[in-house]
Amino acid sequence: MDEQLHSASRRLIELRMEHADLDAMIDRLIEEPLVDELALQRLKKRRLALRDMMARLEAANEPDEPA
Repeated sequence: MDEQLHSASRRLIELRMEHADLDAMIDRLIEEPLVDELALQRLKKRRLALRDMMARLEAANEPDEPA
């Protein structure tokens, strides 16, 4: 059980780091004079998917009822 919790926590950290990286990439891309709209849409879609994965992992790690 502890190993599963540890790996889920680690995965959540990895997802948060990737999400932050995508935020930075999107911010840089938006500032460019010629924005590749397709690339921007793909990055935003990936960022949203990461947000959904993080929410599922967080919900799975929370206890069902308060102690």
